[in-house]
Amino acid sequence: MEISTEQTASVHSELIRRHKATSTTVLALLVGVVLLCVLALVTKKFLPQQSNPPLDIAVRISILIFGLGAVALRRTKFVTMRLQDVASLKGPIGLLITLQRTTLQVAFLGATISAMGFVATLLTGNDFYTYGAGLVALAVLLYCYPVRTSWERALQQFSPGSEQGGIGENRQ
Repeated sequence: MEISTEQTASVHSELIRRHKATSTTVLALLVGVVLLCVLALVTKKFLPQQSNPPLDIAVRISILIFGLGAVALRRTKFVTMRLQDVASLKGPIGLLITLQRTTLQVAFLGATISAMGFVATLLTGNDFYTYGAGLVALAVLLYCYPVRTSWERALQQFSPGSEQGGIGENRQ
């Protein structure tokens, strides 16, 4: 079974489209995290300081769990065997959809971390929550940022179009 050049071009255009949409979303979330940190800095003088030890522990543990969970989610969804199964069952477009959805899920976990920190800052007046959560969120968002060459390699490696799995290569 040979892959036509039309199919290859179609997959490549889909790759470009999905990658651009995903990277734009992740960049927007990165900007959002930075803006929340700036907003916390600006509102610092307007928020009364209130000590809340149970909230402090809950927020710190939640940020830790969400941060580690984001890493675990990405590593679980991008396991070689799983990507091979997705590519063989759903084809290259299904693989691109999986790459996009997983990247966005991890990115939204990062944005959630930042939002939790900002809400804790609003409740307690302590801007450390936003800065700490923002730092973790930035790390998660940079960790999940989609690199197009990685997506192209995944397509080449896992596509069922050839013996090696490369897209655009023909079987004899």
